[in-house]
Amino acid sequence: MPEIDDAEDAANERATNRGFGRILVALYAIMAIGATTRSLFAIATKFDQAPLAYSLSAFAALVYIIATFTLARGDTASRRIATVSISIELIGVLVVGLLSLIDPAAFQKASVWSWFGLEYLLLPLALPILGLWWLRHTRPVEDSAAI
Repeated sequence: MPEIDDAEDAANERATNRGFGRILVALYAIMAIGATTRSLFAIATKFDQAPLAYSLSAFAALVYIIATFTLARGDTASRRIATVSISIELIGVLVVGLLSLIDPAAFQKASVWSWFGLEYLLLPLALPILGLWWLRHTRPVEDSAAI
């Protein structure tokens, strides 16, 4: 049964949770924990000071949680959800980052994505780029025998 072993090896090489994917999942988990705790604390204690920023941080936390679990799972449905959530993350960090530069008064208190994630060492900007690259890099190869 070498064909089955070869197919399993190829599938493992393409898994989103293997190799570099483990590092990516760990980084997403760290961001999920950081964004969740920061946003929950801010919403609970000082939401009235910056509702937009704290709501955006809570939304970012949700996106990070979804990306963490879907990248870690790595099946077909999870890959699709990961692609959507990471794409939303990239759009969010670009839009919020740009708006925080254009209208700093709207972001007197920073969100996770303000200034492209500068308070998080630009990890919020780098993660979706790396995540989308990794999903593309590990996408399953179509079975040529099916053609």
